[in-house]
Amino acid sequence: MMELLSYPFMQRALVAAVLVGLTAPSVGIYLVQRRMALMGDGIGHVALTGVAVGLLTGTSPVYTAVVVAALGAVAIELIRERGRTSGDVALALLFYGGIAGGVLLVGLSDSGSTGSLTAYLFGQLTSVSGSDLAVIAVLAVVVLLVTVGLQPRLFAVCQDEEYARAAGLRVRALNILLAVVAAVTVTVALRVVGVLLVSALMVVPVAAAQQLARGFRATFALALTLGVVFCSSGVVVSYYADTASGATIVVVAIGGFLLATLLATLLGRVRGHRGLVDSPQPDDLALDR
Repeated sequence: MMELLSYPFMQRALVAAVLVGLTAPSVGIYLVQRRMALMGDGIGHVALTGVAVGLLTGTSPVYTAVVVAALGAVAIELIRERGRTSGDVALALLFYGGIAGGVLLVGLSDSGSTGSLTAYLFGQLTSVSGSDLAVIAVLAVVVLLVTVGLQPRLFAVCQDEEYARAAGLRVRALNILLAVVAAVTVTVALRVVGVLLVSALMVVPVAAAQQLARGFRATFALALTLGVVFCSSGVVVSYYADTASGATIVVVAIGGFLLATLLATLLGRVRGHRGLVDSPQPDDLALDR
């Protein structure tokens, strides 16, 4: 482990992984609550177009991805709210339109952009520079300020929009804010796991936390903890196994989910057995009478 930390690029990789491990589940828990777990995938595909715009124009792909992904997220939220198109169809439009736009724009740029695009598709954590890490840190702080600071309001909106509206909350503004924050989170994770795998980090730690925790706040805290554990463990495993960091992080996360599910099942059986032992037996009831 000390050998790993002796390399500056691995130090940056671990810090970036921890930041993504915190931000992705903090947004994903609201998307799961709204039954829109795949929204991260849709936004990720739109972000791909933003990356391609950056490569084509010679500007930072991270900045262009933030702008394009945020616009796409707002569009999907407005379409969903007005009900002109179902949520599934709107997500499909994001999927296909984002991929098509990204491929089209990359084809218009020079051939050297293809390799750069691959890094954003699947992540290239070890190539994170100091400037990349600074941008990731700033965006992560913004995301956490929103998801933690507005937790009661966002939870109310995701749980029951009608109740939230009756309670006087600005439902549309909060929904759009959540969509923009989701877009920013996708951008944060671009260099870590890539746009094709980012949704996994939004969903899997939350799903694992739901197996073990009860209540929204407990699940929220555990999801963030598991996100950090999965991401940092995936980086360590990928270093020693010499595998792709993004894919390794997701595989570790899925393994953690399976372990959490098994543990929850065992705990449920133990509690059920204790309940049977502690419950009054027929003879005991007879004696009471």
